[in-house]
Amino acid sequence: MTAQSPPLGSLALQAPSLTPKTVHVNPSTCHDLSLFKDLLKEYRRLDDTITMRLNRTTAQFRDRDRLGTGGKGNIEEQACAQMWRELVANWKRRTEIVDYCVGVVDQSMEEKRQSLSSKEHDAASQRRTQGALFAEEVKRNQVRNELAVEQIIRQRSLDAFKSRCKYFEPPFSEAELRKWWDIAQGRR
Repeated sequence: MTAQSPPLGSLALQAPSLTPKTVHVNPSTCHDLSLFKDLLKEYRRLDDTITMRLNRTTAQFRDRDRLGTGGKGNIEEQACAQMWRELVANWKRRTEIVDYCVGVVDQSMEEKRQSLSSKEHDAASQRRTQGALFAEEVKRNQVRNELAVEQIIRQRSLDAFKSRCKYFEPPFSEAELRKWWDIAQGRR
């Protein structure tokens, strides 16, 4: 494998990138729908590979147990708990990104509405602002649609998770994990 070729195989999906990049989400990220959707696509990779990751996590805990470096409890339970923590962290980050971008686009729309109501502009300027407001509305709808996509992805991931971790429930001592579990179960 050359230095330029990407890692191949399923490990490439699980392992972190050799050159990780921190993306700082800012208003320009939210206004660039392609970048916004690409960012969410990267975050959704964990959900897309959940079955493989459950297999790998279980194998890692079996190896730790064999070497005597494992934790307490059933290997399957430990693997499920670890996977649930990863899913929740990822869901939480994606929710924060979508909510932030909804707020950014809503604020931009409000500024355009205020500009329209000021009546200090000529007709051409008002038409441009009206067109920009319409474009922002379309953008807001697309950003908000990601919330519906999130629900579908989470349900699919939850179904896969529950098929492997039939008896798993996060402990009551981990309130954040428990809250997401209840939300995923449809209990508020």
